[in-house]
Amino acid sequence: MTSRQRTADSNSLSPRRRTVVKAAAATAVLAAPLAAAIPARAAEAPAFLHGVASGDPLPDGILLWTRVTPTAEAVPGSGLGPDTEVAWTVAKDKAFTNVVAKGSVTATAASDHTVKADVRGLAPATDYWFRFSAGGTDSPPARTRTAPAADAAVTNLRFGVVSCANWEAGYFSSYRHLAARGDLDAWLHLGDYIYEYGTGEYGTRDTVIRQHAPTHEILTLADYRIRHGKYKTDPDLKALHAVAPVVAIWDDHEFANDAWSGGAENHTEGAEGAWTARQAAAKQAYFEWMPVRPALAGTTYRRLRFGKLADLSLLDLRSFRSQQVAVGNGSVDDPDRTITGRAQLDWLKAGLKSSDTTWRLVGNSVMISPFAIGSLSADLLKPLAELLGLPKEGLALNTDQWDGYTDDRRELLAHLRSNAIRNTVFLTGDIHMAWANDVPVDAGTYPLSASAATEFVVTSVTSDNLDDLLKVPEGTVTALAAPVIQLANRHVHWVDTDRHGYGVLDITADRAQMDYYVLSDKTKANATSSWARSYRTKTGTQKVERTYTPV
Repeated sequence: MTSRQRTADSNSLSPRRRTVVKAAAATAVLAAPLAAAIPARAAEAPAFLHGVASGDPLPDGILLWTRVTPTAEAVPGSGLGPDTEVAWTVAKDKAFTNVVAKGSVTATAASDHTVKADVRGLAPATDYWFRFSAGGTDSPPARTRTAPAADAAVTNLRFGVVSCANWEAGYFSSYRHLAARGDLDAWLHLGDYIYEYGTGEYGTRDTVIRQHAPTHEILTLADYRIRHGKYKTDPDLKALHAVAPVVAIWDDHEFANDAWSGGAENHTEGAEGAWTARQAAAKQAYFEWMPVRPALAGTTYRRLRFGKLADLSLLDLRSFRSQQVAVGNGSVDDPDRTITGRAQLDWLKAGLKSSDTTWRLVGNSVMISPFAIGSLSADLLKPLAELLGLPKEGLALNTDQWDGYTDDRRELLAHLRSNAIRNTVFLTGDIHMAWANDVPVDAGTYPLSASAATEFVVTSVTSDNLDDLLKVPEGTVTALAAPVIQLANRHVHWVDTDRHGYGVLDITADRAQMDYYVLSDKTKANATSSWARSYRTKTGTQKVERTYTPV
Protein backbone atom coordinates (compact mmCIF):
# COMPACT_ATOMS: atom_id res chain seq x y z
CA MET A 1 0.00 0.00 0.00
CA THR A 2 1.41 3.41 -0.90
CA SER A 3 2.06 5.64 2.05
CA ARG A 4 0.15 8.84 2.44
CA GLN A 5 -0.15 11.38 5.18
CA ARG A 6 -2.69 10.46 7.82
CA THR A 7 -4.19 13.40 9.69
CA ALA A 8 -6.28 12.93 12.82
CA ASP A 9 -9.74 14.52 13.16
CA SER A 10 -9.43 15.38 15.73
CA ASN A 11 -37.79 0.77 18.34
CA SER A 12 -39.86 0.51 19.37
CA LEU A 13 -41.22 -0.79 17.73
CA SER A 14 -43.03 1.78 19.13
CA PRO A 15 -45.69 -0.52 20.44
CA ARG A 16 -47.09 -0.52 16.97
CA ARG A 17 -46.63 3.13 17.23
CA ARG A 18 -47.41 4.24 13.80
CA THR A 19 -50.67 4.89 12.12
CA VAL A 20 -51.27 2.19 9.55
CA VAL A 21 -50.99 3.75 6.13
CA LYS A 22 -54.11 3.12 4.15
CA ALA A 23 -53.80 1.88 0.61
CA ALA A 24 -55.21 5.12 -0.72
CA ALA A 25 -52.49 7.12 0.99
CA ALA A 26 -49.83 4.83 -0.41
CA THR A 27 -50.90 5.63 -3.95
CA ALA A 28 -51.63 9.32 -3.40
CA VAL A 29 -50.31 12.00 -5.72
CA LEU A 30 -46.54 12.27 -5.31
CA ALA A 31 -46.17 15.92 -6.21
CA ALA A 32 -45.68 17.29 -2.69
CA PRO A 33 -43.22 14.70 -1.38
CA LEU A 34 -41.31 14.72 -4.64
CA ALA A 35 -40.94 18.46 -4.48
CA ALA A 36 -39.72 18.22 -0.90
CA ALA A 37 -37.15 15.57 -1.72
CA ILE A 38 -34.73 17.78 -3.66
CA PRO A 39 -33.53 21.38 -3.63
CA ALA A 40 -35.13 24.08 -5.74
CA ARG A 41 -32.03 23.98 -7.94
CA ALA A 42 -33.62 21.08 -9.81
CA ALA A 43 -34.81 23.59 -12.36
CA GLU A 44 -31.20 23.98 -13.50
CA ALA A 45 -31.25 20.73 -15.45
CA PRO A 46 -29.31 18.63 -16.13
CA ALA A 47 -27.80 18.60 -12.68
CA PHE A 48 -26.03 16.30 -10.24
CA LEU A 49 -28.06 17.15 -7.16
CA HIS A 50 -27.34 13.97 -5.23
CA GLY A 51 -23.58 13.97 -5.37
CA VAL A 52 -21.31 11.18 -6.57
CA ALA A 53 -20.02 8.09 -4.81
CA SER A 54 -17.79 5.07 -5.18
CA GLY A 55 -17.80 1.68 -3.55
CA ASP A 56 -16.63 -1.93 -3.33
CA PRO A 57 -12.96 -1.33 -4.17
CA LEU A 58 -11.05 -4.06 -5.98
CA PRO A 59 -7.30 -4.19 -6.71
CA ASP A 60 -7.99 -3.28 -10.33
CA GLY A 61 -11.30 -1.47 -10.13
CA ILE A 62 -13.94 0.59 -8.40
CA LEU A 63 -17.70 1.01 -8.73
CA LEU A 64 -18.73 4.61 -9.48
CA TRP A 65 -22.24 6.00 -8.87
CA THR A 66 -24.29 9.12 -9.44
CA ARG A 67 -27.78 10.31 -10.25
CA VAL A 68 -28.50 12.88 -12.89
CA THR A 69 -31.57 15.11 -12.90
CA PRO A 70 -32.03 15.67 -16.64
CA THR A 71 -35.09 17.93 -16.40
CA ALA A 72 -36.82 19.79 -13.60
CA GLU A 73 -39.61 17.26 -13.29
CA ALA A 74 -37.33 14.20 -13.28
CA VAL A 75 -37.07 14.07 -9.51
CA PRO A 76 -36.51 10.82 -7.57
CA GLY A 77 -39.44 8.44 -7.75
CA SER A 78 -41.27 10.41 -10.44
CA GLY A 79 -40.69 8.01 -13.30
CA LEU A 80 -40.27 11.08 -15.49
CA GLY A 81 -37.42 12.38 -17.60
CA PRO A 82 -35.68 11.48 -20.85
CA ASP A 83 -32.91 8.96 -21.38
CA THR A 84 -29.68 10.85 -20.77
CA GLU A 85 -26.13 9.94 -21.70
CA VAL A 86 -23.82 10.33 -18.72
CA ALA A 87 -20.07 10.29 -19.29
CA TRP A 88 -17.60 9.30 -16.60
CA THR A 89 -13.91 10.07 -16.31
CA VAL A 90 -11.23 8.68 -13.99
CA ALA A 91 -7.91 10.46 -13.55
CA LYS A 92 -4.87 10.40 -11.33
CA ASP A 93 -5.23 14.07 -10.48
CA LYS A 94 -8.04 16.39 -9.41
CA ALA A 95 -7.48 18.61 -12.44
CA PHE A 96 -8.13 15.60 -14.71
CA THR A 97 -5.02 16.20 -16.77
CA ASN A 98 -3.92 12.56 -16.43
CA VAL A 99 -7.00 10.63 -17.49
CA VAL A 100 -6.69 6.84 -17.15
CA ALA A 101 -10.22 5.67 -18.00
CA LYS A 102 -13.44 7.06 -19.41
CA GLY A 103 -16.74 5.90 -20.81
CA SER A 104 -20.45 6.55 -20.72
CA VAL A 105 -23.68 5.03 -19.47
CA THR A 106 -27.31 5.91 -20.06
CA ALA A 107 -29.52 7.16 -17.25
CA THR A 108 -33.19 6.24 -17.66
CA ALA A 109 -36.39 6.61 -15.71
CA ALA A 110 -36.41 2.82 -15.32
CA SER A 111 -33.42 3.11 -12.96
CA ASP A 112 -34.58 6.42 -11.46
CA HIS A 113 -31.84 8.13 -13.48
CA THR A 114 -29.16 6.57 -11.32
CA VAL A 115 -26.09 5.16 -13.06
CA LYS A 116 -23.12 2.99 -12.14
CA ALA A 117 -19.83 2.42 -13.89
CA ASP A 118 -17.83 -0.64 -12.85
CA VAL A 119 -14.39 0.59 -13.87
CA ARG A 120 -11.57 -1.93 -14.28
CA GLY A 121 -7.95 -1.79 -15.41
CA LEU A 122 -6.83 0.47 -12.58
CA ALA A 123 -3.69 0.13 -10.44
CA PRO A 124 -3.96 -1.37 -6.93
CA ALA A 125 -3.72 0.69 -3.72
CA THR A 126 -3.98 3.93 -5.70
CA ASP A 127 -5.94 7.14 -5.19
CA TYR A 128 -7.98 8.29 -8.19
CA TRP A 129 -10.29 11.19 -9.00
CA PHE A 130 -13.52 10.78 -10.93
CA ARG A 131 -16.46 12.81 -12.17
CA PHE A 132 -19.55 12.49 -14.32
CA SER A 133 -20.79 14.77 -17.11
CA ALA A 134 -24.14 15.22 -18.84
CA GLY A 135 -25.45 17.88 -21.20
CA GLY A 136 -22.45 20.11 -20.67
CA THR A 137 -22.64 19.89 -16.89
CA ASP A 138 -19.91 18.27 -14.79
CA SER A 139 -20.50 16.71 -11.42
CA PRO A 140 -18.28 17.70 -8.51
CA PRO A 141 -14.98 15.80 -8.63
CA ALA A 142 -14.52 13.03 -6.08
CA ARG A 143 -11.68 10.91 -4.79
CA THR A 144 -11.65 7.14 -4.46
CA ARG A 145 -9.11 4.41 -3.82
CA THR A 146 -8.53 0.90 -5.12
CA ALA A 147 -7.78 -2.07 -2.87
CA PRO A 148 -4.25 -3.44 -2.55
CA ALA A 149 -3.21 -6.31 -4.81
CA ALA A 150 -4.36 -9.68 -3.50
CA ASP A 151 -0.79 -10.80 -2.77
CA ALA A 152 0.47 -7.43 -1.48
CA ALA A 153 2.20 -7.27 1.90
CA VAL A 154 0.05 -4.44 3.28
CA THR A 155 1.35 -2.78 6.44
CA ASN A 156 -1.76 -0.83 7.42
CA LEU A 157 -5.46 -0.38 6.61
CA ARG A 158 -7.86 2.20 7.99
CA PHE A 159 -11.65 2.17 7.69
CA GLY A 160 -14.36 4.48 8.95
CA VAL A 161 -17.25 2.52 10.51
CA VAL A 162 -20.84 3.79 10.86
CA SER A 163 -24.44 2.64 11.17
CA CYS A 164 -27.97 3.80 11.95
CA ALA A 165 -28.56 7.27 10.51
CA ASN A 166 -32.09 8.55 11.17
CA TRP A 167 -32.59 11.73 9.15
CA GLU A 168 -35.23 13.20 11.46
CA ALA A 169 -33.24 12.63 14.69
CA GLY A 170 -30.34 14.92 13.86
CA TYR A 171 -27.51 15.86 11.55
CA PHE A 172 -24.97 13.52 10.01
CA SER A 173 -21.91 15.17 11.53
CA SER A 174 -20.21 11.77 11.89
CA TYR A 175 -19.94 11.63 8.11
CA ARG A 176 -18.43 15.12 7.99
CA HIS A 177 -15.76 14.30 10.56
CA LEU A 178 -14.83 11.07 8.79
CA ALA A 179 -14.63 12.95 5.48
CA ALA A 180 -12.28 15.52 7.00
CA ARG A 181 -9.72 12.91 8.08
CA GLY A 182 -8.30 12.27 4.62
CA ASP A 183 -6.76 8.96 5.71
CA LEU A 184 -9.41 6.29 5.01
CA ASP A 185 -8.88 3.39 2.65
CA ALA A 186 -12.68 2.97 2.68
CA TRP A 187 -15.63 3.34 5.03
CA LEU A 188 -18.07 0.67 6.13
CA HIS A 189 -21.79 1.28 6.51
CA LEU A 190 -23.20 -1.58 8.55
CA GLY A 191 -26.88 -0.95 7.93
CA ASP A 192 -29.83 1.40 8.47
CA TYR A 193 -28.47 3.86 5.92
CA ILE A 194 -32.08 5.06 5.63
CA TYR A 195 -35.19 4.62 7.81
CA GLU A 196 -38.63 3.73 6.53
CA TYR A 197 -40.94 5.42 9.05
CA GLY A 198 -43.32 8.30 8.50
CA THR A 199 -42.39 11.67 9.91
CA GLY A 200 -42.24 11.82 13.70
CA GLU A 201 -42.89 8.09 14.08
CA TYR A 202 -39.43 6.99 15.15
CA GLY A 203 -36.74 8.01 17.59
CA THR A 204 -36.39 11.79 17.69
CA ARG A 205 -36.54 12.62 21.44
CA ASP A 206 -39.99 13.93 20.54
CA THR A 207 -38.46 16.59 18.28
CA VAL A 208 -38.16 16.23 14.52
CA ILE A 209 -34.90 18.04 13.79
CA ARG A 210 -35.44 17.99 10.02
CA GLN A 211 -38.29 16.40 8.11
CA HIS A 212 -37.64 13.65 5.63
CA ALA A 213 -39.53 12.90 2.43
CA PRO A 214 -41.95 11.47 1.74
CA THR A 215 -43.60 12.29 5.05
CA HIS A 216 -45.53 9.00 5.15
CA GLU A 217 -44.08 5.56 5.81
CA ILE A 218 -42.42 4.34 2.65
CA LEU A 219 -44.08 1.36 0.94
CA THR A 220 -43.73 1.62 -2.82
CA LEU A 221 -40.79 1.75 -5.21
CA ALA A 222 -41.40 5.48 -5.67
CA ASP A 223 -41.41 5.96 -1.90
CA TYR A 224 -38.12 4.18 -1.38
CA ARG A 225 -36.54 6.11 -4.24
CA ILE A 226 -37.69 9.42 -2.78
CA ARG A 227 -36.32 8.55 0.64
CA HIS A 228 -32.94 7.48 -0.77
CA GLY A 229 -32.89 10.68 -2.81
CA LYS A 230 -33.56 12.78 0.27
CA TYR A 231 -30.67 11.18 2.14
CA LYS A 232 -28.33 11.75 -0.78
CA THR A 233 -28.91 15.52 -0.51
CA ASP A 234 -27.30 15.62 2.94
CA PRO A 235 -24.07 17.67 2.64
CA ASP A 236 -22.13 15.59 5.17
CA LEU A 237 -23.08 12.31 3.53
CA LYS A 238 -22.19 13.70 0.11
CA ALA A 239 -18.84 14.88 1.48
CA LEU A 240 -17.92 11.43 2.78
CA HIS A 241 -19.00 9.72 -0.43
CA ALA A 242 -16.75 12.18 -2.29
CA VAL A 243 -13.51 11.28 -0.50
CA ALA A 244 -13.46 7.48 -0.05
CA PRO A 245 -15.24 4.37 -1.31
CA VAL A 246 -18.05 2.93 0.79
CA VAL A 247 -18.57 -0.76 1.54
CA ALA A 248 -22.22 -1.13 2.58
CA ILE A 249 -24.62 -3.78 3.79
CA TRP A 250 -28.26 -3.38 4.70
CA ASP A 251 -30.09 -4.07 7.93
CA ASP A 252 -33.83 -3.88 8.56
CA HIS A 253 -34.70 -0.20 8.07
CA GLU A 254 -33.70 -0.22 4.43
CA PHE A 255 -36.87 -2.38 4.28
CA ALA A 256 -39.00 -2.14 7.45
CA ASN A 257 -38.36 -2.57 11.14
CA ASP A 258 -37.34 -6.09 12.22
CA ALA A 259 -37.52 -7.42 8.67
CA TRP A 260 -37.22 -11.14 8.04
CA SER A 261 -37.53 -13.21 4.86
CA GLY A 262 -41.32 -13.29 4.95
CA GLY A 263 -42.32 -9.99 6.54
CA ALA A 264 -41.47 -7.37 9.15
CA GLU A 265 -42.76 -6.03 12.44
CA ASN A 266 -43.42 -2.73 10.72
CA HIS A 267 -45.46 -4.20 7.89
CA THR A 268 -49.16 -4.97 7.85
CA GLU A 269 -49.86 -7.49 5.14
CA GLY A 270 -52.75 -6.35 2.96
CA ALA A 271 -53.24 -2.87 4.38
CA GLU A 272 -49.69 -2.03 3.30
CA GLY A 273 -49.63 -4.30 0.28
CA ALA A 274 -47.77 -7.58 -0.06
CA TRP A 275 -44.44 -7.99 1.72
CA THR A 276 -42.92 -9.57 -1.37
CA ALA A 277 -43.70 -6.44 -3.38
CA ARG A 278 -42.44 -4.10 -0.66
CA GLN A 279 -39.24 -6.07 -0.18
CA ALA A 280 -38.61 -6.13 -3.93
CA ALA A 281 -39.18 -2.37 -4.16
CA ALA A 282 -36.81 -1.70 -1.26
CA LYS A 283 -34.10 -3.87 -2.80
CA GLN A 284 -34.47 -2.31 -6.22
CA ALA A 285 -34.19 1.21 -4.84
CA TYR A 286 -31.21 0.22 -2.67
CA PHE A 287 -29.22 -1.18 -5.57
CA GLU A 288 -30.16 1.80 -7.73
CA TRP A 289 -29.03 4.32 -5.15
CA MET A 290 -26.02 2.60 -3.54
CA PRO A 291 -22.57 1.89 -5.00
CA VAL A 292 -22.82 -1.78 -4.08
CA ARG A 293 -21.72 -4.62 -6.34
CA PRO A 294 -23.69 -7.73 -5.34
CA ALA A 295 -21.95 -11.06 -5.81
CA LEU A 296 -25.38 -12.71 -5.81
CA ALA A 297 -28.37 -10.86 -7.23
CA GLY A 298 -30.66 -9.43 -4.57
CA THR A 299 -28.33 -9.76 -1.58
CA THR A 300 -25.51 -7.82 0.03
CA TYR A 301 -23.38 -10.77 1.05
CA ARG A 302 -20.05 -10.76 -0.70
CA ARG A 303 -16.33 -10.69 0.09
CA LEU A 304 -13.60 -8.13 -0.53
CA ARG A 305 -9.87 -8.60 -0.05
CA PHE A 306 -7.26 -6.05 1.01
CA GLY A 307 -3.93 -7.68 0.21
CA LYS A 308 -2.52 -10.25 2.60
CA LEU A 309 -3.57 -8.19 5.60
CA ALA A 310 -7.36 -8.62 5.66
CA ASP A 311 -10.40 -9.90 3.89
CA LEU A 312 -13.90 -8.65 4.62
CA SER A 313 -16.94 -10.95 4.52
CA LEU A 314 -20.14 -8.90 4.27
CA LEU A 315 -23.41 -10.42 5.46
CA ASP A 316 -27.07 -10.12 4.55
CA LEU A 317 -28.96 -10.94 7.74
CA ARG A 318 -32.45 -9.97 6.52
CA SER A 319 -33.15 -11.74 3.23
CA PHE A 320 -32.92 -15.33 4.47
CA ARG A 321 -33.69 -15.24 8.18
CA SER A 322 -36.56 -16.99 9.92
CA GLN A 323 -39.11 -14.88 11.73
CA GLN A 324 -38.00 -13.61 15.11
CA VAL A 325 -39.18 -15.68 18.06
CA ALA A 326 -41.66 -13.96 20.32
CA VAL A 327 -40.85 -14.12 24.01
CA GLY A 328 -42.50 -17.24 25.40
CA ASN A 329 -43.47 -18.48 21.94
CA GLY A 330 -40.90 -20.70 20.27
CA SER A 331 -37.27 -21.48 20.89
CA VAL A 332 -34.25 -19.40 20.02
CA ASP A 333 -32.30 -22.69 19.98
CA ASP A 334 -34.44 -24.33 17.29
CA PRO A 335 -31.99 -25.71 14.69
CA ASP A 336 -34.60 -25.27 11.97
CA ARG A 337 -34.47 -21.50 12.44
CA THR A 338 -31.74 -19.41 10.82
CA ILE A 339 -30.46 -15.85 10.67
CA THR A 340 -28.14 -16.42 7.69
CA GLY A 341 -29.80 -19.09 5.59
CA ARG A 342 -27.96 -22.33 4.87
CA ALA A 343 -26.19 -21.17 1.71
CA GLN A 344 -24.84 -17.98 3.26
CA LEU A 345 -23.64 -19.72 6.43
CA ASP A 346 -21.81 -22.34 4.38
CA TRP A 347 -20.28 -19.58 2.24
CA LEU A 348 -19.14 -17.70 5.35
CA LYS A 349 -17.64 -20.80 6.98
CA ALA A 350 -15.83 -21.80 3.78
CA GLY A 351 -14.43 -18.31 3.31
CA LEU A 352 -13.18 -18.04 6.87
CA LYS A 353 -11.54 -21.46 6.67
CA SER A 354 -9.83 -20.87 3.32
CA SER A 355 -8.70 -17.32 4.12
CA ASP A 356 -4.94 -16.79 4.01
CA THR A 357 -4.99 -13.19 5.26
CA THR A 358 -3.80 -12.10 8.70
CA TRP A 359 -7.26 -10.79 9.67
CA ARG A 360 -10.74 -12.00 8.84
CA LEU A 361 -13.23 -9.13 9.17
CA VAL A 362 -16.97 -9.77 9.12
CA GLY A 363 -19.39 -6.95 8.31
CA ASN A 364 -22.28 -7.95 10.53
CA SER A 365 -25.49 -5.94 10.86
CA VAL A 366 -26.68 -7.23 14.27
CA MET A 367 -24.68 -8.15 17.38
CA ILE A 368 -23.31 -11.69 17.51
CA SER A 369 -22.04 -11.52 21.10
CA PRO A 370 -24.52 -12.85 23.68
CA PHE A 371 -26.35 -10.16 25.64
CA ALA A 372 -28.18 -11.24 28.78
CA ILE A 373 -30.65 -8.46 29.49
CA GLY A 374 -32.80 -9.76 32.33
CA SER A 375 -30.50 -8.53 35.12
CA LEU A 376 -31.36 -4.90 34.39
CA SER A 377 -33.74 -3.03 36.66
CA ALA A 378 -37.24 -2.24 35.43
CA ASP A 379 -36.50 1.45 34.88
CA LEU A 380 -33.70 0.50 32.44
CA LEU A 381 -35.32 -2.65 31.09
CA LYS A 382 -38.38 -0.93 29.67
CA PRO A 383 -36.57 1.74 27.62
CA LEU A 384 -34.07 -0.87 26.44
CA ALA A 385 -36.98 -3.03 25.30
CA GLU A 386 -38.38 -0.02 23.46
CA LEU A 387 -35.03 0.65 21.80
CA LEU A 388 -34.73 -2.97 20.71
CA GLY A 389 -38.39 -3.19 19.72
CA LEU A 390 -39.21 -5.98 22.13
CA PRO A 391 -41.95 -6.65 24.68
CA LYS A 392 -41.38 -4.62 27.82
CA GLU A 393 -42.28 -7.46 30.15
CA GLY A 394 -40.47 -10.77 30.50
CA LEU A 395 -37.54 -9.66 28.34
CA ALA A 396 -34.54 -11.97 28.51
CA LEU A 397 -32.72 -11.32 25.26
CA ASN A 398 -32.94 -9.53 21.94
CA THR A 399 -34.28 -12.11 19.52
CA ASP A 400 -33.65 -9.87 16.50
CA GLN A 401 -29.87 -10.35 16.80
CA TRP A 402 -27.85 -13.58 16.87
CA ASP A 403 -29.22 -14.30 20.37
CA GLY A 404 -32.47 -15.23 18.65
CA TYR A 405 -30.75 -17.75 16.36
CA THR A 406 -28.34 -19.57 18.63
CA ASP A 407 -27.91 -22.68 16.48
CA ASP A 408 -26.38 -20.64 13.63
CA ARG A 409 -24.09 -18.89 16.11
CA ARG A 410 -23.08 -22.16 17.78
CA GLU A 411 -22.24 -23.71 14.40
CA LEU A 412 -20.21 -20.70 13.27
CA LEU A 413 -18.22 -20.36 16.50
CA ALA A 414 -17.60 -24.12 16.67
CA HIS A 415 -16.28 -23.90 13.10
CA LEU A 416 -13.83 -21.17 14.13
CA ARG A 417 -12.60 -23.22 17.08
CA SER A 418 -12.40 -26.63 15.42
CA ASN A 419 -10.46 -25.23 12.46
CA ALA A 420 -8.21 -23.01 14.61
CA ILE A 421 -9.33 -19.95 12.65
CA ARG A 422 -7.77 -16.95 14.37
CA ASN A 423 -8.13 -13.20 14.13
CA THR A 424 -11.83 -13.09 13.24
CA VAL A 425 -13.30 -9.66 14.04
CA PHE A 426 -17.01 -8.93 13.76
CA LEU A 427 -17.86 -5.31 12.89
CA THR A 428 -21.40 -4.53 13.92
CA GLY A 429 -24.05 -1.78 14.03
CA ASP A 430 -27.81 -1.84 14.74
CA ILE A 431 -28.05 -1.52 18.52
CA HIS A 432 -27.35 2.26 18.79
CA MET A 433 -24.66 1.67 21.43
CA ALA A 434 -20.89 1.21 21.35
CA TRP A 435 -19.50 -2.13 22.51
CA ALA A 436 -16.15 -3.93 22.69
CA ASN A 437 -16.69 -7.67 23.16
CA ASP A 438 -15.05 -11.02 23.21
CA VAL A 439 -17.28 -13.56 21.43
CA PRO A 440 -17.40 -16.53 23.82
CA VAL A 441 -18.01 -20.10 22.78
CA ASP A 442 -20.05 -20.50 25.97
CA ALA A 443 -21.19 -17.27 27.57
CA GLY A 444 -22.44 -19.09 30.64
CA THR A 445 -18.97 -20.20 31.69
CA TYR A 446 -16.92 -17.31 30.30
CA PRO A 447 -14.09 -16.44 30.97
CA LEU A 448 -13.29 -20.06 31.79
CA SER A 449 -14.49 -21.04 28.32
CA ALA A 450 -12.73 -19.87 25.19
CA SER A 451 -13.30 -16.78 23.09
CA ALA A 452 -13.67 -17.65 19.40
CA ALA A 453 -13.53 -14.11 18.00
CA THR A 454 -13.88 -10.46 18.92
CA GLU A 455 -16.52 -7.86 18.11
CA PHE A 456 -16.50 -4.08 17.80
CA VAL A 457 -19.98 -2.51 17.73
CA VAL A 458 -20.38 1.12 16.69
CA THR A 459 -23.08 3.39 18.01
CA SER A 460 -25.62 5.21 15.86
CA VAL A 461 -24.97 8.26 13.74
CA THR A 462 -28.21 9.83 15.01
CA SER A 463 -30.76 7.12 15.91
CA ASP A 464 -32.01 7.31 19.50
CA ASN A 465 -30.26 5.37 22.21
CA LEU A 466 -31.11 4.96 25.89
CA ASP A 467 -30.57 8.50 27.15
CA ASP A 468 -32.69 9.77 24.25
CA LEU A 469 -35.54 7.42 25.09
CA LEU A 470 -35.40 8.32 28.79
CA LYS A 471 -34.89 12.01 27.95
CA VAL A 472 -32.06 12.37 30.44
CA PRO A 473 -28.64 14.01 30.05
CA GLU A 474 -26.12 12.13 27.97
CA GLY A 475 -24.05 9.70 30.00
CA THR A 476 -26.65 9.24 32.72
CA VAL A 477 -27.80 5.81 31.62
CA THR A 478 -24.34 4.49 30.78
CA ALA A 479 -23.18 5.24 34.32
CA LEU A 480 -26.03 3.11 35.70
CA ALA A 481 -26.43 0.41 33.07
CA ALA A 482 -22.87 -0.38 31.97
CA PRO A 483 -21.72 -1.96 35.26
CA VAL A 484 -24.87 -4.10 35.42
CA ILE A 485 -24.54 -5.20 31.79
CA GLN A 486 -20.88 -6.11 32.27
CA LEU A 487 -21.57 -8.02 35.48
CA ALA A 488 -24.09 -10.22 33.67
CA ASN A 489 -22.04 -10.39 30.46
CA ARG A 490 -18.42 -10.96 31.44
CA HIS A 491 -17.26 -11.01 27.82
CA VAL A 492 -18.27 -7.34 27.43
CA HIS A 493 -15.26 -5.10 27.98
CA TRP A 494 -17.10 -1.82 27.41
CA VAL A 495 -20.54 -0.51 26.54
CA ASP A 496 -21.68 3.07 26.02
CA THR A 497 -25.48 3.22 25.89
CA ASP A 498 -25.87 6.95 25.34
CA ARG A 499 -23.64 8.66 22.82
CA HIS A 500 -23.68 9.05 19.04
CA GLY A 501 -20.74 8.94 16.67
CA TYR A 502 -18.58 6.60 14.62
CA GLY A 503 -15.58 4.32 14.70
CA VAL A 504 -12.20 4.21 12.99
CA LEU A 505 -10.77 0.73 12.55
CA ASP A 506 -7.00 0.57 12.11
CA ILE A 507 -5.36 -2.72 11.21
CA THR A 508 -1.74 -3.84 11.22
CA ALA A 509 -0.29 -7.33 11.26
CA ASP A 510 -0.01 -7.12 15.06
CA ARG A 511 -3.46 -5.81 16.03
CA ALA A 512 -6.87 -4.56 14.98
CA GLN A 513 -7.87 -1.42 16.87
CA MET A 514 -11.20 0.40 17.00
CA ASP A 515 -11.13 4.05 18.01
CA TYR A 516 -14.56 5.25 19.12
CA TYR A 517 -15.48 8.89 18.46
CA VAL A 518 -18.52 10.74 19.81
CA LEU A 519 -20.41 13.86 18.75
CA SER A 520 -21.04 16.89 20.93
CA ASP A 521 -24.72 17.15 19.94
CA LYS A 522 -26.47 15.25 17.16
CA THR A 523 -29.09 17.99 16.88
CA LYS A 524 -26.52 20.61 15.86
CA ALA A 525 -25.33 20.81 12.26
CA ASN A 526 -21.90 21.98 13.43
CA ALA A 527 -21.43 19.30 16.10
CA THR A 528 -17.84 18.66 17.10
CA SER A 529 -16.23 15.25 17.41
CA SER A 530 -13.99 13.90 20.16
CA TRP A 531 -12.20 10.63 20.84
CA ALA A 532 -13.97 8.56 23.49
CA ARG A 533 -12.17 5.21 23.87
CA SER A 534 -10.08 2.65 22.02
CA TYR A 535 -10.00 -1.13 22.13
CA ARG A 536 -7.86 -3.56 20.23
CA THR A 537 -7.39 -7.25 19.70
CA LYS A 538 -3.83 -8.49 19.31
CA THR A 539 -3.12 -11.13 16.72
CA GLY A 540 -3.68 -14.67 17.94
CA THR A 541 -5.50 -13.74 21.15
CA GLN A 542 -9.19 -13.66 20.16
CA LYS A 543 -9.66 -11.21 23.04
CA VAL A 544 -10.25 -7.49 23.39
CA GLU A 545 -8.16 -5.16 25.50
CA ARG A 546 -8.32 -1.46 26.17
CA THR A 547 -5.67 0.85 24.77
CA TYR A 548 -5.39 4.44 25.86
CA THR A 549 -4.60 6.41 22.72
CA PRO A 550 -6.19 6.47 19.27
CA VAL A 551 -4.01 5.56 16.33
